[in-house]
Amino acid sequence: MGRFLPPDHSKGDPNTIGGYMAVHDRPAAFEGSDGASYSVEIVTDNSGDRSRPFAGYLLFVRWREGDPVASGHLETEFLAFATTEDEARQLVGAMLLNEVKSRLDELIKARRAELLPWWDAMHQEGSP
Repeated sequence: MGRFLPPDHSKGDPNTIGGYMAVHDRPAAFEGSDGASYSVEIVTDNSGDRSRPFAGYLLFVRWREGDPVASGHLETEFLAFATTEDEARQLVGAMLLNEVKSRLDELIKARRAELLPWWDAMHQEGSP
């Protein structure tokens, strides 16, 4: 069951992804360009770089229509590198919400292109 918590604007800037999550105490959600609902989470991982061992990226969870069941996910490349996990999370969290939405739509577009049959992909490449 859902719960309503009033936003606490003292926790950050609700126009950034990290601030939105802090102010509203929940992940942000977007409607993707494919019409599906997505929630987004900031994730950190090992970057493989000794000088900046942590990297942050966005994980978008796609939700099936009508059911609270995840039906897939998309993720960005590493968006920020840092010496600590918290720093990497804060760097990604500073992204504006409209930039996060743009990243989601870019990932959806790229995914669609991957799923096209080769003849449709060839036709689109020749289009202006």
